[in-house]
Amino acid sequence: MTVWRDSLEQARGRLAPGVGTGLRWWRRSLLAWLPLRWQWAMGWSQSRLLLSRHAEQLVLRRDTAEQVQAVAELPWPTAPADLERVLDARLRGLPRHWVLPASAVLRRPLRLPAAAAPRLRDVVGFEIDRQTPFEASQVHYDVRELGTLPDGQLQVELVVIPRQALEQWSQQAGTWAQQLAGVDADDGHGQPLGVNLLPATQRQLTRDPMRRWNLLLGCAAVVLLALAATQLLDNRQAAAERLREQVDASARDARRVAAQRQQLQELVDGAAFLEAKRSEHASTVELWNELTRLLPDGTYLEKLSVEGNTLQLIGLSREASQLVPLLQDSPLWRKVNLTGVLQADGGAGGRDRFTLTAELQPLPGAPDPAAPAAATPAPEVADGNAADTP
Repeated sequence: MTVWRDSLEQARGRLAPGVGTGLRWWRRSLLAWLPLRWQWAMGWSQSRLLLSRHAEQLVLRRDTAEQVQAVAELPWPTAPADLERVLDARLRGLPRHWVLPASAVLRRPLRLPAAAAPRLRDVVGFEIDRQTPFEASQVHYDVRELGTLPDGQLQVELVVIPRQALEQWSQQAGTWAQQLAGVDADDGHGQPLGVNLLPATQRQLTRDPMRRWNLLLGCAAVVLLALAATQLLDNRQAAAERLREQVDASARDARRVAAQRQQLQELVDGAAFLEAKRSEHASTVELWNELTRLLPDGTYLEKLSVEGNTLQLIGLSREASQLVPLLQDSPLWRKVNLTGVLQADGGAGGRDRFTLTAELQPLPGAPDPAAPAAATPAPEVADGNAADTP
């Protein structure tokens, strides 16, 4: 467990500086899009309040990292409480840094490899013994980054102040030493170096009065974003459900249309079948007319039936034996035959009972039922077959 814990600590130690640097770079990049006036108005400016003593005056300046602006001058000595009455609300919320004269610090330029950037302060700490007449335990120091050289090396500046000198200044400053977030130094031209020589344990952290509101607004923004995402998801789901219902309704309509189309096709096929059957031979009226023309007088029909292509006649006649040649000449049928024997009626008229059968002739242009059936082509999709309907 110890090995794993040590590995995690080492990994966190390696990743934390890089993550912190990336976040700071990202924040600076976002703020760079806003004008300084807007940053200052919204409270996002990285400004700080600089205090320095010149003769018997306490000079107040505002450092915006782009320029240094004069704020006010107060007579020395001045208590920190008196400063609150002079500054407005935005200036009172800025971190306060005391600017020492240029002669109070020792500066040494250094060139370091680019690999030292993540742990720049620790690397420079090992150079104090070589670059200054002091040991690392005798001074407070900070590093000032000056940029990157063409060969890829880092150009930095080591700024050192002896501990004893900082303690003397702290005694002279009195209550001001407990009100500061850092101690900077002048570069000799009236501009701050941008370092902090005050130990981390003695720095007074300035609380942002808008931090709580910013946190609340941030939480509210996250909640609203989650609600908006949920609402968007619900809207998409509702739209998908409506689309699914429309697709189902269209599918039902399509199935109903396909069923009706199949029924219509069946009716058409049935009507076509009946029409084909009807056109295979003469109609019943035509058969009656033809029989009326050919049957001799004294012949009576008791039954006339048509089953398929077979015509059957049952009746009484005085010339029953002559009926076959009489009916044989008709173009509406063929193969006229007597079925069974003739039976005398037993009446005074001398009639015989007969049963005749004949095969009906197909009409001109109609297919012959006795001919072999031709292969029926397979129905196309346009024939309305339900099996082919999507």
